[in-house]
Order: sequence, then C-alpha cells, then structure tokens
Amino acid sequence: MSQGDLATALSVDRAYISNIENGRMNPTLSTLEKIAGALGISSSELLK
Repeated sequence: MSQGDLATALSVDRAYISNIENGRMNPTLSTLEKIAGALGISSSELLK
C-alpha cells in the first residue's frame, strides 16, 4: 500500500503519513490503530 493509499484510507494528508514513516512525527495511539486497521493487521503487529 502506498503512502497515498494509506492517507486516503485514513482521510489524512500524504505528508502526514510520510512524516510518521520517517520519524518526524509521532502518531497517537488512535492513529496507530487506524493505520493497523487499514493495513489489515493488529496494532501489536504494526509495532513490531
């Protein structure tokens, strides 16, 4: 899944996803849960 696809699924800007991915921003727990859901994995799997 691309950053753009993930951003669309979460209704956020692609730059926000990029900043999370590159360690420039720290997502909230709620956002982590939404990302995991969009990727079809558990939150714990996402954090591994």
